[in-house]
Amino acid sequence: MGDRGRAGITAVATYLPEHLVTSDEVEHRVAAESAGYRPLPGIVERMTGITVRHLGRDDQQASDLAAEAARRLLAGRGLAAADLDLIVFGSASRDMVEPATAHIVAAKLGAGCPVFDVTNACNSFLNAVQIAEALIRTGQHSRVLVCTGEMPSRAIRWNVRGFRQFVESFPGYTMSDGGAAVLVEPVARGGIFHRSFTADSARWEIGTLPGGGTMHPRDPEYGYFRADGRRLREAFLALGTEIFDKALAETGLAWTDFAVVCVHQVAMAYLDELRELTGIPADRLVVTLPGHGNLASATLPLQLATAIEDGRCGPGDRVALLGLAGGLSMGTVLLEL
Repeated sequence: MGDRGRAGITAVATYLPEHLVTSDEVEHRVAAESAGYRPLPGIVERMTGITVRHLGRDDQQASDLAAEAARRLLAGRGLAAADLDLIVFGSASRDMVEPATAHIVAAKLGAGCPVFDVTNACNSFLNAVQIAEALIRTGQHSRVLVCTGEMPSRAIRWNVRGFRQFVESFPGYTMSDGGAAVLVEPVARGGIFHRSFTADSARWEIGTLPGGGTMHPRDPEYGYFRADGRRLREAFLALGTEIFDKALAETGLAWTDFAVVCVHQVAMAYLDELRELTGIPADRLVVTLPGHGNLASATLPLQLATAIEDGRCGPGDRVALLGLAGGLSMGTVLLEL
């Protein structure tokens, strides 16, 4: 169909559950539910930099978090669900294996448009934006709601057998629940002007949530996050910063040309290391990890919404979205608001 022009993010909204859980409370719960194992006091916050994270209610599902963020977005733009012509649910979480969670979100919003899911761990939302932009530029859609509802708290292992299993389960203790939504539409100026993704799929086994698929369809033992944090960090460092360096080279820009740079965040130590390797100025980052935890694919839209709300960026400003995800994958989306 050819290129039909530019597409951009024209609105963003988030929803964060009100219940906050401190890192101390995480350690106390592990100690209370584990037979004979007690984490070293303060280890979770010391290793991650996370003070608190959000916990969804027992009666909430991933679709509820996405739908609430979408309602806020539509209300802010004065739109109805009937004004949407596509909904893409891009999330590592889902309500169930079948059907696509996007159907459940659409039903809760009262939308009647086509829908589908995109899943690629913590890059799910960024990949969904990538697809939405492509569909708009090829003339297939004109107003796309990209939303996510992340509820990784449902896959945290609280009952551990000992130190080794605690370490294996540690990535789950960084996780936080939340929803986000953006509107992707044709724009007369600005919009998304660069997108690039890379992967090292040979390392997929380093971090997994194994249950629910064909490998382990019903065994509850596989319903929890498990990862080797050291190997995961080494794998991302091995991927390097080439994808980010190339994005700057191809656009002729420097990080100082961006009002804000949103980076997926799992631990403050790794964020600091990545900032040093890439040369991103500290004052361009939107640091959400300490007060919100690792929100999986909702991290980047949360940072964008936070930056807009704080007056750090607005119409005409450039924004960078840098994604990191298990599997492994990295992604870059550069846009002008």
